[in-house]
Amino acid sequence: MRVGIGYDSHRFADGRKLILGGVEVPHSQGLAGHSDADAVAHALTDAIMGAAGLGDIGALFPDTDARWKNADSISLLSQAYRKVTEAGLRFVSADITVIAEQPRIGPYVGEMRRKLAGALSAAAGAVSVKGKSNEGMGWIGNGEGLAVIAVAVLQ
Repeated sequence: MRVGIGYDSHRFADGRKLILGGVEVPHSQGLAGHSDADAVAHALTDAIMGAAGLGDIGALFPDTDARWKNADSISLLSQAYRKVTEAGLRFVSADITVIAEQPRIGPYVGEMRRKLAGALSAAAGAVSVKGKSNEGMGWIGNGEGLAVIAVAVLQ
């Protein structure tokens, strides 16, 4: 078994859709970023890449490359997973925590789990997604953005 940890954070930005775990979540702002800024998919990508010893998302999809401008991060996760399987490993499970004051993600967790698992050729039950608040503390508590922590297990 191999375990990887991923982390991603983004500031909120006007004029963008909020995409989390491949799901458009209604909110007054989206996340700033080169791709679609899906921090959930980015953290999970880093976790599977780390577990496989393949580096991080930036090594595969640098934000200096115009090809990845506004890219669908679920597609990027799927492409990263191909690298993982080429290394002889397969996805077992993931646990993901979204840290944000707003929006509440509970109503969207089921769809996120399905989309993330689909990119990893797994059943939705192999992916856990949960939301936590930062209890009003720091930049997350002030509503400036959100952060995501992901742990992935490969075999």
